[in-house]
Amino acid sequence: MYGKGVRCVIHLTIDRRPVSVEPGTTVLEAARQNGIHIPTLCYLKDINKIGACRMCLVEVEGARGLQTACTTPCTEGMVVHTNSPAVREARKLVLELLLSDHNIECPTCLRAGNCELMQLAQEMGVRTVPLKGAHHQAHRDVESGALAVDSSKCVLCQRCVAVCREVQGVSAISVTGRGFESRVAPFFGVSLNDAACALCGQCTVVCPTGALTEYDETEAVWRALLDPTKHVVVQT
Repeated sequence: MYGKGVRCVIHLTIDRRPVSVEPGTTVLEAARQNGIHIPTLCYLKDINKIGACRMCLVEVEGARGLQTACTTPCTEGMVVHTNSPAVREARKLVLELLLSDHNIECPTCLRAGNCELMQLAQEMGVRTVPLKGAHHQAHRDVESGALAVDSSKCVLCQRCVAVCREVQGVSAISVTGRGFESRVAPFFGVSLNDAACALCGQCTVVCPTGALTEYDETEAVWRALLDPTKHVVVQT
């Protein structure tokens, strides 16, 4: 509806439920505003909406192929299906592809029990990884002494890149390389210790897996606490 003093509203249907949203709202945002679950991995509200992970695929009647809900704007009369057989099959295949290239060492991973990739696997009933093949080149960076990077667990969602650029305003990291050589790293292949990284840790907060973690100094702290020759000072 248009007119002076009249608020413009878009009407659409999601899973046979009538929905009304403001112009500019994406399908994902419309679904979440109305309690409809669409899985995501790379999405961060107002920060990262790139459709990289493909987990939010939905079926839009009249559209060619499946669409990413986080990048598709709502239009008048749109009809969306979030759990059709085609959607579920596509999401499961995408997840299996991600898992096939993932270093699944869950028992020793710092994100064990809090890994979004594993949560999606449980949600979608993926119990085995039937896909086998080439893998991304594994790369570890622990030189900073504060943050640990393990590319073998990275799903290239680019959340860390977005939060470093959009929230911290640093842009210390980006996606480098192509194909199986692509990974999140500082420019020119240097370590975080030699980059513009402020070691703020925001990237570890938004990472959905164990690819970016805080360096664990728990054992060193225990040794210091138990050393009678030391006076331990805790800074908060």
